[in-house]
Amino acid sequence: MIETYGIPLIPKRVQGFETLALLILEQQVSIDSAKATYNKLKNQVEIFSPENLIILSDENFRTCGVSRQKTKYIKCLAEAILEKTIDLESLPLKSAEIVRQELIQIKGIGNWTIDVYLMFSLNSQDILPLGDIAVVNTIKELLDIHEKAEMDVYTQKWSPFRSMATFLLWHHYLQKRNRKVEY
Repeated sequence: MIETYGIPLIPKRVQGFETLALLILEQQVSIDSAKATYNKLKNQVEIFSPENLIILSDENFRTCGVSRQKTKYIKCLAEAILEKTIDLESLPLKSAEIVRQELIQIKGIGNWTIDVYLMFSLNSQDILPLGDIAVVNTIKELLDIHEKAEMDVYTQKWSPFRSMATFLLWHHYLQKRNRKVEY
């Protein structure tokens, strides 16, 4: 892959509420579409914070293109932070497994969101998001493995560097399709 497409970009995002809110917006849509929605939402508040987004009206969210469901998810995240159900600042000090256990408790945050947050923000080295369509399709294409359970077993041999394998898979997927993404 590297010989064909070069070295992949290793995306980095800051830790915290803003990145998790953006990841919620990115669920099941293109990164570009989510980024446009995020920028509109960001323009609705002086500071992009749990305090400001929890009081933002659902109508303001809709005006920015945020679905009712994703509005609820972002507000659930804001509420969890404000009620101190989750301490995002403590996550870098915890194992990926503990981070997953804590974040999964928040409505609207599932394994894909957690995987990407672990990789992009917390620099976890051994994550393979089998909930990501590009990862799954690239494994199907390159390795002719079609069942997620088989993919999971096969990719165990990439441990403890499955995050790097994921970056390579994404890179292959995008380059082969002549697509550019800014994370």
